[in-house]
Amino acid sequence: MQSDPDLERLRGSIDNLDAAIICLLAERFKITQQVGVLKKEHGLAPADPEREVQQIARLRRLAEQANLDPEFAEKWLNFVVAEVVRHHEAIATDQS
Repeated sequence: MQSDPDLERLRGSIDNLDAAIICLLAERFKITQQVGVLKKEHGLAPADPEREVQQIARLRRLAEQANLDPEFAEKWLNFVVAEVVRHHEAIATDQS
């Protein structure tokens, strides 16, 4: 089966966006690691439910503005926040 040039072009764009998303996520997690260290230094809890509520509302608004399903944006953020909290818990219990 011969490949459609438009399909290949679109798939190439998707691949580029996926690479950018991964790089942005890596940068986000570098910053959240720094937040985890600061939380430990200041005796703050790994999770911040009030901030999470604010972030969910903010991301839902951004998703709506971008014509992205706000439910999907919330699920994505919940997944990311769960991973961040896991990292913060590990930092908080690290004895070094």
